[in-house]
Amino acid sequence: MKTVTSYFKQVALVVLGLLVAFNFFTANVAAETYTVKMGSDKGALVFEPKDIIIKPGDTIKWINNKAYPHNIIVQGEAELSHKKLLVKPAAEVESTFTAPGEYSYYCTPHRGAGMVGKVTVQG
Repeated sequence: MKTVTSYFKQVALVVLGLLVAFNFFTANVAAETYTVKMGSDKGALVFEPKDIIIKPGDTIKWINNKAYPHNIIVQGEAELSHKKLLVKPAAEVESTFTAPGEYSYYCTPHRGAGMVGKVTVQG
């Protein structure tokens, strides 16, 4: 009887250890949402931040910071792009990046003014 009790204690400890390890390692894999402003607080034609590093599954929320019309074009990635111009302040769209890599993006009407940036998805 003592051997059976000892066996169940060992199994319970192993199961408990696995549950703790699972919770520890999966707690940090939740996707995050990052904000990128379209236009600076002072009205400059820039993205803030211009360059951002994220992980696969993370989302970028693009927020129209000022009244200028802005959009988001991710080069070569139609599903991540938002061609429609956002004309109202605080208007927003989102893009979720699932694959590792570097993604260049820009605002169509202000690309020539330097309104460009880069998303790096590390994975």
